[in-house]
Amino acid sequence: MYRFSGVHCINPDCQRPYPQPWGNKFCNSCGALLQLLDRYVPLQPLGSGGFAQIYTVWDEKTQTEKVLKVLVESSPKALELFTQEAAVLINLRHPGVPRVESDGYFQINLPSPKPRQLACLVMEKINGQTLEEILENYPQGCPEDLVLAWFAQAVKILQELHKRQIIHRDIKPSNLMLRTHSPTVPPTQGGSGIELVLIDFGGAKQFNTARLRRESSSTRLYSSGYSPPEQMTGSNVGPAADFYALGRTMIELLTGKYPPELGDPQTGVLRWRNQVNVNPQLADLLDEMVQEDVRSRPANAAIIQKRLTKITRTSTPTGLFSPLQDSVQQAIAQVFSQSTLLIQVGEQALNNLAKAIGKTVILITKAIFQVLQACLATIWAMLLTGLGACVGTIVGFILAYRTILGDRFAEYIFSQLPELATHTQPLVATKIIVFVTAGIGTAWGLTASGCFGQRRRFLMASLMGMISYAFSWLVLQLITSQDSGEGLLGVILVAIFLFTLSIGFRSHHIVHAVVAAFGTAIIFAIFIFFGFPPTVFQFSGQPLWSALSLPIAFFSLVGILMSFWLGVSYYLIVPGLKFLGWR
Repeated sequence: MYRFSGVHCINPDCQRPYPQPWGNKFCNSCGALLQLLDRYVPLQPLGSGGFAQIYTVWDEKTQTEKVLKVLVESSPKALELFTQEAAVLINLRHPGVPRVESDGYFQINLPSPKPRQLACLVMEKINGQTLEEILENYPQGCPEDLVLAWFAQAVKILQELHKRQIIHRDIKPSNLMLRTHSPTVPPTQGGSGIELVLIDFGGAKQFNTARLRRESSSTRLYSSGYSPPEQMTGSNVGPAADFYALGRTMIELLTGKYPPELGDPQTGVLRWRNQVNVNPQLADLLDEMVQEDVRSRPANAAIIQKRLTKITRTSTPTGLFSPLQDSVQQAIAQVFSQSTLLIQVGEQALNNLAKAIGKTVILITKAIFQVLQACLATIWAMLLTGLGACVGTIVGFILAYRTILGDRFAEYIFSQLPELATHTQPLVATKIIVFVTAGIGTAWGLTASGCFGQRRRFLMASLMGMISYAFSWLVLQLITSQDSGEGLLGVILVAIFLFTLSIGFRSHHIVHAVVAAFGTAIIFAIFIFFGFPPTVFQFSGQPLWSALSLPIAFFSLVGILMSFWLGVSYYLIVPGLKFLGWR
């Protein structure tokens, strides 16, 4: 079959690795050995994983396809992990683990461009799909019965590994494959022709139960989103680390969502049970497996397997009226067998319709509730931010124009920035106090609301509110003509953009800042077009209290509109970007 196909050189530095003529012992380009151990012929690359390149190879001895893993990383630690993986797989004989022969691990010498040894590992080729690939067919999550079947098989594999004192340390959907014995059996249907296989033992480690209590650290190797806290920090890990990763993997398969997306913003605990309707006992088991505290997880795989067996037996509970239904159906069957069949079909259709309607109603209700919650949170933030800006503006007006602080501050500004003295009056310089206090009030209002998943850092928010609003005043003096629409828009863009960057959002800071700044500026531009007076800060002498109405309206509107656009960004734009893949 492959006698007329090309051969692939496995030298990572080869300039022309493919195609090489079949039958060649050495590469025409770099001189590397092509037929490994006079037995394995590399056919084509399958991809890369970790520090290795993976190929399909033809085994001349068994006349079968196999998988060749070649270590391309030259560090001692990579070689140690690769050798460790080979040792684990050679000693394992289990249908849920790729089979490796005793001579499956070897090294070959490369002559160019510089002499080096290349570690190789030949293993059984698993035909099928990974659970990550299967999950793509179920964006809302896989059926519970399929996940239960995969879960039970995975636990049996872990039970065998842990019995041999081996932990995998890298369980996730992409490392669980469904071996398909028959190409006609779709992997998503389950059944006797499907069995789960755990792959990629590059992070596998031998452990000793007695040493687990004494050792304090291990190699820091983890997969973000699946590995437990003790593994991510480099602490010593045991079988409970595999249970944690398997639990998060099963939750992802049930919900269709990457585990960190389900984490509570404050505690990090997975909030997934409201995403999918599953057996409560199964949900309880998975929640125990993903506990941060190692001691709160199941102690061993046997406990998990026992609970899974109980869950499987009770996964199809008997209805309240089932006995009566069965009696009626038996009586009818004796006289009207054909009618019974029609009744059963009708009942099944009605049940399916009722379930579909129920799920739809639940989804719609949840969506409406989330929309209302988002609206109320945004309105609350708008009220507090507008009120804070109003109070800050009034306090600033009093400090600037009813105390000696304004004069003293103006003198200080001119002493530090003498170039302003040529075209800025002392009265104008005191306006910076109004800007600063308005910024502090806005920051306190928004932070006190606690909305948009922010970290409530009052000190940092206040400091940045003061700096950003003061900087916007400076921009107003140096760049724009005063008391103009362009000047007000410049103040808005600078103040909101700088201030929003400092708010303790969890992610996408630039997105929030751009949306809030430009959204507010656009609406204010419309206000100015329809008559909002640009002479907001046009004071003369000691301004009267009546002159304060425009600054109050301006800063309050800025705070209200900024909160509105932050709500739009947090609840609509950022989730949309995450859906498109920008995490």
